[in-house]
Amino acid sequence: MKTIRFGVIGGGLMGKEFASAAARWLHLNFRDARPEIVAICDVNEDARTWFTQNIPSCTLSTGDYRDLLTSDAIDAIYCAVPHNLHEAIYCDIIRAGKHLMGEKPFGIDKAANDAIVACCAEHPDVLVRSSSEFPFFPGAIAMLKAIEAREFGRIINVHAGFYHSSDLDPGKAINWKRMIDVNGEYGCMGDLGLHVMHIPFRAGWVPTRIAAQLSNIMTTRPDGKGGMVACETWDNGSIHTMVESRDGDFPMTLETKRIAPGEMNTWFLTVEGTQKSMAYSTKTPKTLKVMDYTPGAPQAWQHIDLGYASAYPTVTGGIFEFGFPDSFQQMWCAYLDELVNGKSKMYQSLHCATPQETAHSHAVMTAALANAI
Repeated sequence: MKTIRFGVIGGGLMGKEFASAAARWLHLNFRDARPEIVAICDVNEDARTWFTQNIPSCTLSTGDYRDLLTSDAIDAIYCAVPHNLHEAIYCDIIRAGKHLMGEKPFGIDKAANDAIVACCAEHPDVLVRSSSEFPFFPGAIAMLKAIEAREFGRIINVHAGFYHSSDLDPGKAINWKRMIDVNGEYGCMGDLGLHVMHIPFRAGWVPTRIAAQLSNIMTTRPDGKGGMVACETWDNGSIHTMVESRDGDFPMTLETKRIAPGEMNTWFLTVEGTQKSMAYSTKTPKTLKVMDYTPGAPQAWQHIDLGYASAYPTVTGGIFEFGFPDSFQQMWCAYLDELVNGKSKMYQSLHCATPQETAHSHAVMTAALANAI
């Protein structure tokens, strides 16, 4: 088993999630490679202390990410920082020859994303991928296989979305995701959009006509100091598109909502076709809805319990349930699989989101801003 030595830039929620996934790598029946976290960078000393206290291999702790780039003890970087930092840090990582798993959206705007994608092209030996976990849920994998096998017939409609919930609370203090200079003008789209668009793009469904409905629902929030400040970015976005297809054009709706009453990080995808329709949501993570249609026969949905049907085999029995930490670890396994084996020799075909797919997402989000109604 090859050990890939990682540095982590950003010791917050997602950095800790990666640490957890790496610590329980024995959960996977994958023996080609494993990650080892050897360095942490964060401007917050307490965040760094969590890593050095809990991960014996994490011996380099610094507030300057450049210290990771000059270290010969680091092969790859996981970077989870706010959007306004993506362009500079991602490009520095790539130019340093470190493999990169970065958080979406790969740049605060299209210009920043263009610069990152161009840097990737200049350094083809560096593997650069974007985090997007939800396609590794069992239901999403089943839908991708049906898409690849062209089982749907002519596509009638596609509906994909990501519903958050916590921003419904007007007393929630403002964070950087509501600040244009840190999050960018995309608002909720930049934060959630690649999750929604990943599978459609992998299917080749890149829209050509785009309109959007964008909502700023909570216009002010507490500043955490006793006052109120303006919320500058969009809370919710519904992007309405048309996709050109050789079998006939079809509408595709992409929803990103930070205010969705009752939801808790719900990702979903519905594909309706003339021969097959399928629907999956992380709200009911075991259940895949399928309707196979024969002309003249009843139109009846099946509800199928999937169990633990992961892309990479694990020690967990198939009768048990799959959750976000599983999808996150599966995504990381796909990244290491591609890193050590190459895309053509991966254990399975689902690779992580590419820089080109992030470029597609920026094109869609930019068009949504320009065509908001």
